[in-house]
Amino acid sequence: MAELAVTAPAPKMTLGRFWIAPPLLLLALLFLYPLGLIIRQSLGDGEVLSSAAFAEVLGSHEFRDGLRHTIVIAIGATAGCLLLGFVFSLVIAFVPFPGAKLASRLIDTFVALPTFLVTLAFTFIYGSAGLLNESLMRLMHTDLPPLDFLYSQWGVILAEATVYTPFVMRPLLASFSLIDQAQIEVASSLGARPWRIVRQIILPAALPALVAGGSLCLLLTVNEFGVVLFIGAKGVITLPLLIYGKAIQEFDYTTACVIAVVNIVLSLGLYSLYRVAIAHLGAGRAGVV
Repeated sequence: MAELAVTAPAPKMTLGRFWIAPPLLLLALLFLYPLGLIIRQSLGDGEVLSSAAFAEVLGSHEFRDGLRHTIVIAIGATAGCLLLGFVFSLVIAFVPFPGAKLASRLIDTFVALPTFLVTLAFTFIYGSAGLLNESLMRLMHTDLPPLDFLYSQWGVILAEATVYTPFVMRPLLASFSLIDQAQIEVASSLGARPWRIVRQIILPAALPALVAGGSLCLLLTVNEFGVVLFIGAKGVITLPLLIYGKAIQEFDYTTACVIAVVNIVLSLGLYSLYRVAIAHLGAGRAGVV
């Protein structure tokens, strides 16, 4: 009996694997290519690559001052976002009052607003000729505004904390909605005080959302440009503002690209820490963010 040779059917050519090509080409054109140009420019204008520009820029007082302002403002604004976001989310989620749902909807709307609107409102309220200073000057019979914090580092921190607090509240409110209300009721019936309920029940459940929201705020404040530029705080120069000044005002593209590379590395490092923190806390618990 002759043996029948069974041949496997030839694999069909499908176009499914090629659908990834257009997104990759678009990513390379819009992101990787400009990034490569920035890195190339940071290594010098000539044909020979050199790290001399990095040594010169990183050792300058102007860069160190800008880096210090960037880190201080980012940490201060993020701490303010975490504090305000946690308190406001607690009130909206667990303190019944008329308009709680409307307030949560307004938070989503506030995220879509441009950042310069907040700084403009701060100028009208807390500026030298703002409503608050005008009222205090009339009340105290003085010619100089008593409040002069807006055009300082503290004014930038307050403005950025106001802008980015909703980015903390959104994951927190989602996390609070998953907490079993029976646990809070049982703890309250057993005599637990509100602070103990917050510390032992609410805070552990909200920790992944706090880490996610705080990390996002830290990334956004490190790269914030509009708020710092619009307020115009005297002597407060951050890395994004320094890049703008070097590239647009001084036409020093090599220095601007060096600072941009440092800013990119700083942002990627913060994002990596965020991913490590989320993985450490558990992907299951952080699913709401």
